Amino acid sequence: MIRKELLKEIIVTNEEYILNKIPNIISREGICLPVGLNKVVIFFGVRRSGKTYILYDLFRKNKENSLYIDFEDERLSDFETEDFKTLKEAFLELKPHLAGKEVLFLFDEIQNTKNWEKFVRRIVERENIKVFITGSSSKVMPKEIQTSLRGRSWSIEITPFSFKEVLLLKNINLNNKTIFYGSKKVLIKKYFSEYFKWGGFPEVLFLKSDFEKRKVIDEYLDAMFFKDLVERFNITNSHLLTCLMENLFLSFSAKFSLSSFYKQYKQKFPFSKDTLFLYYKCFLESLLIFEVRKYSESTYKRLRNPAKIYVVDIGLCRRNTSEDVGRRLENIVFLELRKRGQEIYYFSEEKECDFILKDLNNEFFPYQVTYILNEENEKREMEGLVNTCKKLHQNKGIIFTYEQEGTKKIKGINIQIIPVWKWLLQK
Repeated sequence: MIRKELLKEIIVTNEEYILNKIPNIISREGICLPVGLNKVVIFFGVRRSGKTYILYDLFRKNKENSLYIDFEDERLSDFETEDFKTLKEAFLELKPHLAGKEVLFLFDEIQNTKNWEKFVRRIVERENIKVFITGSSSKVMPKEIQTSLRGRSWSIEITPFSFKEVLLLKNINLNNKTIFYGSKKVLIKKYFSEYFKWGGFPEVLFLKSDFEKRKVIDEYLDAMFFKDLVERFNITNSHLLTCLMENLFLSFSAKFSLSSFYKQYKQKFPFSKDTLFLYYKCFLESLLIFEVRKYSESTYKRLRNPAKIYVVDIGLCRRNTSEDVGRRLENIVFLELRKRGQEIYYFSEEKECDFILKDLNNEFFPYQVTYILNEENEKREMEGLVNTCKKLHQNKGIIFTYEQEGTKKIKGINIQIIPVWKWLLQK
C-alpha cells in the first residue's frame, strides 16, 4: 500500500510542474474526443510521439478539476490495485469541493499497473469521472485492449508532428494567407527542408545541432527495438529481428518482399519462414512501419504482390542520400494521406503510380510523387499518372513535387503539379 500523504505530494507536485514548468503546448490535429459517451479515452502510438503532452494540454484546459498521474514515477513503483481507491480519496481530500462533480483523471503509462482496466471502467460508468490514458505497449493498442474495456474505450492514435503542427510550434500563423508569398514563403520552405530531413518527433524539433538530432533518433530506435519489439513480443531470434529491421528501414517508400528476404538470408543464419512472417507482423503491430498493397479488385492479387513499406516518421529513415530524396518525399505524402483516414493503394501494371486513394464514397483518386520533374523522368511520371487515371475512369490527377508547381493536360487528363509543403498546409 502506498501512503495517502505520498499520493497527495505526487498530485500537488505534478500540478505545479504542468502549470509552471511546461512551455507552450501545441494542440494536436485530428483529436476527436467523445461527446456524451462514457468511454475511456486511450491515446496510443509510437514512443516519443507526444502522448504525454496531450494529457498536459487536457490538464491545463481543465486545471480546476483534473488529476494527473505518471505511473512511470519511481515513487509509484509499488502501486497496487487497492491503491487506486486511496488515490481517488487523496485527490478529493485535496479538492473536497469536487465531490460528486465531474472530474478528469489523466493516467500516463498506466499499462503496467494490475487491474487498471477494471478500475477505470467502473469509475467511468458509475461515477462522474472522465478518464484519459496513454501507453506505448501492446496492452493499450486497440487490437489488444483487455476484454473488460472492449466496447468501452475510445482509442486515438498519436503520431509524430505533422508539418502543420511543426509550424505551429514555430509560432507561424497558418490563418495568414501571406505565408505562401514573399519572405514568409522562404521561411516556410526553410522549416520544410528541416522537416524533410529530420521528421516530426517533438523532442527532435527543439534540438539545434544535427549531431544531437541523430543521436536522439538513434536512441529512439534502440528503445523501440528493445521495448516495443523484443520485450513486447518476446522475441528470441534477435539477429533475425535486427536484420529485418535494418532492411525494412532501408526499404521505405519501396516494395518489400518477405520471400526475397528469406531467399537472401536463409543460408546466412538459421530461421524459419514462419518466424520471419511473424516478426514482420510484429513490426506492423508496433506501428513503426506501415504497408500499402497493390491496387486490384482481387484480394488474392493484392496479397500475393509485395507491399510498399513506409515508416512512421521520416527521421527514422536509415538512408539520407541525394538518391533517396524522392522516397523521403513520398513517405511524407503517405503519412499525411494516412492521417486523412482513407484507404491507400499503389498502382503497378505497365506503368506505375505511387498512390490511389479510396474515399468514403468509394471513389478513387491517383497521386504521383517525384522530387523534381525533369527531362529524364517527366514522361515516365506523367504516363504513370495518366494510365492510372484512365484505369480509374478519372479525368484528373495530382503530381507532388518538392517545389515545382503548374498544370498540364495530357490525353484529356488534367494534371495538377503541387509542392508538397504547400499541399500539407491546404487542408
